[in-house]
Amino acid sequence: MLIESRPLTDPEVAALAAAGERELGDIAGGAGRDVGTRGDTCWLTVVLAGRAVACGGMRVRDDDTGELAQLYVRPAYRRRGVARQLVAALEELAYQRGYSVVRVEAGSHLPAAALFRACGYELVADDGAPGGRPYRACFAKRLPVPA
Repeated sequence: MLIESRPLTDPEVAALAAAGERELGDIAGGAGRDVGTRGDTCWLTVVLAGRAVACGGMRVRDDDTGELAQLYVRPAYRRRGVARQLVAALEELAYQRGYSVVRVEAGSHLPAAALFRACGYELVADDGAPGGRPYRACFAKRLPVPA
C-alpha cells in the first residue's frame, strides 16, 4: 500500500472525491459537501496495485486545528484497514503542519463514526461552524505534543 500526496486536479483523485460526494449526498438526502471548492485542502491518496482506491483531505480549520475534509474508500476495498491507515497518514500530516487537534464531521449513524471512535476520536460539541447539519456528529482528537 502506497499513500501519496496528489492534487484534486489528478483525475483519479477527482473521481474518488466525486464518488464520495455522491455517496454522502445519497446518504444525507442530497446534503453532501462540495469539498473540491476549498483550495487549502491537501489530499492524500491510497494506491494499491497501481490503482487509486481511497482519498482523504486535510485542511486548515484554525491555527491549532486541522480538519479532515473527506475520507472515501472504494466499496470493494472497505473493511481491509485502508481507511484506518489513511486516517493515520492524515493525522501525521496534521502533526507535521503543527496542528495539535484534528476534527472531523461524520454522520452519527454511519460506519465512519465507528471508525473515528476506533481511531481515538471523541465526540465533541458542534461549535456552530458553517456547514453544520442535523444528524451529523463532530469528533476531535488531540495529537501528541513533541517532547
